[in-house]
Amino acid sequence: MSKPQPLSGFPELLPRHRIVEQQVVDHLRHAFELHGFANVQTRSVEPMDQLLRKGETSKEVYVLRRLQADDANSDAGLGLHFDLTVPFARYVLENSGKLQFPFRRYQIQPCWRGERPQDGRYREFWQADIDIVDRDTLPAHYEIEIPLVMADALRGLPLPGITIHVNNRKLSQGFYEGLGIGDPEETLRIVDKLDKIGEEAVVRELQEKVGASLDQAEKCLALAKISSTDTSFADEVRALGVKGDVLEEGLEALTELVEVANKRAPGLVRADMSIARGLDYYTGTVYETFIDGQRDLGSICSGGRYDTLASDGKTSYPGVGISLGVSRLLVPMLRAGRLDASREVPTCVLVALSDEESRWEASDVAAKLRERGIAAQVAPAAQKYGKQIKFADKRGIPFVLFPATEEGGPEVRDIRSGEQEPVDLDSWTPPAADLKPGIVAAE
Repeated sequence: MSKPQPLSGFPELLPRHRIVEQQVVDHLRHAFELHGFANVQTRSVEPMDQLLRKGETSKEVYVLRRLQADDANSDAGLGLHFDLTVPFARYVLENSGKLQFPFRRYQIQPCWRGERPQDGRYREFWQADIDIVDRDTLPAHYEIEIPLVMADALRGLPLPGITIHVNNRKLSQGFYEGLGIGDPEETLRIVDKLDKIGEEAVVRELQEKVGASLDQAEKCLALAKISSTDTSFADEVRALGVKGDVLEEGLEALTELVEVANKRAPGLVRADMSIARGLDYYTGTVYETFIDGQRDLGSICSGGRYDTLASDGKTSYPGVGISLGVSRLLVPMLRAGRLDASREVPTCVLVALSDEESRWEASDVAAKLRERGIAAQVAPAAQKYGKQIKFADKRGIPFVLFPATEEGGPEVRDIRSGEQEPVDLDSWTPPAADLKPGIVAAE
């Protein structure tokens, strides 16, 4: 059998990188729970009519089908979810009678999206979502709280600084309607591609796809160029001379968000009229998050408000949420060596083996350490102690425990300093910083 080749778009991490990913996920989980978010997990597949009913995603969905199915259509109509928002909306509808509203949820799961793989964009990837959903109406203050929660969760990680760029779909839609453009939603999708296709292509598509005049297209572009970290953006938008009730509603909501969020977390939020979000289900505030100074890498965290995604025709469950691309953020940093684990195994103590006959006695010693929450393993072979120390050193295991002998009790060696001292197995505990591997950020 020839050596297998990596499958593009489906990243697999080495053990030490997986340690970093797990610790990030654990940190996020703890942070979300501190803010009162409850965990849910949804199935991997959804009906195709649900996956495709909001936004242009048909080319991205992986369809589920059994290879040996007797009926070619036996699994037709099912696809792997491409995000966690659509499955969550379905989950809310199915369980609305059992949930207490407003419902605060976090969800950390893999998703699948059939797009062209590139650095930071994968076909299989992990996302971490938080959402707040209510029945019938959703107070606007949740649109401010959501980015503050995500920023708080990221703050405790050794990651670069971020800025959350925010806009309001009502602002953009009201502006396009005020201009007299007949298809505001398609206009939003075109403007959302500004970073990808550039200004000239946006103007051309606005003329070709929504029938905008050159003047209308240029005003759409002028709106998209407005950006500020304070509320001055509102005056710049009004200076373009477009008026309308929906536009004013969006301006007021966005002004409050920028003012309140930056008062609580200075510099966190930037009003950015180029942010549109291509999915149709967003109806209010929208978010895109960029690593400071690296906007070319794309958004690592996005979301927004959706008022009608979860509705059974009688009752609506409006919500607002934000999604962190865990794989999008971590995998490039891990592969570039900008993040690493302090060791490649969880083991804190290697129990040395004097000879094979004493293996099970050594195993009992390791078990005694584990009872106190100390990760321990027995050396794989009864080699010379120097080789066993080298085995630990290559894996970053900080301590080697030597068994008791006729000359004295057990001893522990810190292989980093070379210091070795007798210990009481019933009470000895490594320093807290050594109990688990940590995340190391490159300087």
